[in-house]
Amino acid sequence: MDHDEARTRILDAAEKLFYDRGIQSVGMDELRTTAGVSLKRLYQCFPAKHDLVEAYLRRRDARWRTTLAAYVTEHADTPDARPLAVFDWLHDWFSAPDFRGCAFINSFGELGATSDGVGRVAREHKRALLSYLTDLARGAGVTEPASMGAQLSLLVDGAITTAAISGDPSTARQARTAAAALLAAGASGG
Repeated sequence: MDHDEARTRILDAAEKLFYDRGIQSVGMDELRTTAGVSLKRLYQCFPAKHDLVEAYLRRRDARWRTTLAAYVTEHADTPDARPLAVFDWLHDWFSAPDFRGCAFINSFGELGATSDGVGRVAREHKRALLSYLTDLARGAGVTEPASMGAQLSLLVDGAITTAAISGDPSTARQARTAAAALLAAGASGG
């Protein structure tokens, strides 16, 4: 097995184990076993657990945002519909049997006080999401897209957290209703 294949297998194992159970509860031996690589190979790819955690979060960020953007592009016919399509995608995600909330909020809650890297990656993810939502708001023609993007971001994070704790995917629908009201008020300058 070459380095790239080993790295991919390790990241796949880390994503499943870390997201399902948390970072601190998963040891390197379990990761090695799940990935089917030797401990030596694991440490060749990721010299320390924090290197693996940051790589896992960066890959998850890229996949998560790509999947969201593709859904919005595919399911929203007009720029006005795009911000609301975000909440439709959230509903689908919340309904998945393996939904465990936001990996970035979870990781920050678990390690943010002790890991600058986890904190940095979590903040980068949230800034990228805010930028995406602001761009959607700008495309929808609201009068203050930066403010609207921030409000939509709060609705997204609130819906994710509430759905993770309650197990109720309908929080995405409730957040969508609130977003629609905000967008209507923002479009009229209200």
